[in-house]
Amino acid sequence: MRKFILAGTMIIGFTSTALAGEQGIASYYQNPHFGGLIAAHRTLPFGTQVKVLNLDNGRSAIVKIVDRGPFIRGRIIDVSTAAAGVLGFRQAGVAHVRIEKI
Repeated sequence: MRKFILAGTMIIGFTSTALAGEQGIASYYQNPHFGGLIAAHRTLPFGTQVKVLNLDNGRSAIVKIVDRGPFIRGRIIDVSTAAAGVLGFRQAGVAHVRIEKI
């Protein structure tokens, strides 16, 4: 019985963490092979759709992972210039964001 409870607790813990998403700094980049609302992430599979919420201004966008990156410490996602415009941080260059896998 103890093993069952422990296993259930571990599954609930992993599930709630996955649903909570990641929080960190986003920047933007330009990909010559793809256009539109796209992004680069280090580990998410290509084709994954992610909701990006700009915590500085409340704007959000749904982007598709098509590339790997960012490779700068402390950043969790690179979005396209089009997505940065929708999210409202193209002038600033970076923003505090939360990402959630859809």
